[in-house]
Amino acid sequence: MSLLVFGQSGQVARELQRLAPEATYLGRDAADLSDPAVCAAAIRAASPDAVINAAAYTAVDKAEEEEALALLINGDAPAAMAQACADVGVPLVHISTDYVFEGGGETPWSPSDAVSPQNAYGRTKLAGEDGVRAAGGPHAILRTSWVVSAHGNNFVKTMLRLSETMGALKIVNDQIGGPTPAAAIAAACLSMVEQLREDPGKSGTYHFSGAPDVSWADFAAGIFTRAARDVAIAGIPSADYPTPATRPLNSRLDCAETETVFGVSRPDWGAGLDAILQDLGVIQ
Repeated sequence: MSLLVFGQSGQVARELQRLAPEATYLGRDAADLSDPAVCAAAIRAASPDAVINAAAYTAVDKAEEEEALALLINGDAPAAMAQACADVGVPLVHISTDYVFEGGGETPWSPSDAVSPQNAYGRTKLAGEDGVRAAGGPHAILRTSWVVSAHGNNFVKTMLRLSETMGALKIVNDQIGGPTPAAAIAAACLSMVEQLREDPGKSGTYHFSGAPDVSWADFAAGIFTRAARDVAIAGIPSADYPTPATRPLNSRLDCAETETVFGVSRPDWGAGLDAILQDLGVIQ
């Protein structure tokens, strides 16, 4: 399969390179998502068998000030990609987020639940979803949450860095979700895009997050335990840790349909965390 991937240095793109080194990866120099027409042209020029969009504007707080730029990258560019894919008849797997939901309650969000993003990042990602669907080609929109890996900036690496100099931390304990290893997302994307080539009828919106669902404080405890770091954790409410962008309290995702349709199960974040810590040289 000739695979074209938008993204080169992000968490999922880096893991895709491990699993599918033969694919073509387009970074900002080759396809800047702030120029949607260039993204569409890249697809038409490459004439691939399938496309994965693993690139996005992910600075959640900064998006509050740069919503127009975030909309161009997260909304307009995926729409242009999807239209190009539809025109040439190849499937697109596009990664989205739980932030498209309003984030209340305790019930896991299903793909068919009403969306109501509470911040700029969520609004721009929802625009991207709408654009992908509107193109009408074979596609899978994969909503995920709390992405972690040995690459880039993420919660695991932040906790490890803080543990070097701090013996006690206050961590939010009222936001609940599934930490998701980027490696598992990459594997899911590859499986889904292969199946979409065989059966475009599987097109739709799906959820994928790590199990079990935990709070950020619980996840931090898991990191410190596995990394053998002696850090005391005090759980605090989100109200005590204000950020420019509102975060959802409920990031739980119902992933049953993803397993039913594609045979892709929720990954165990504990096993994924061990692999990340090994990659970072923290554990053997």
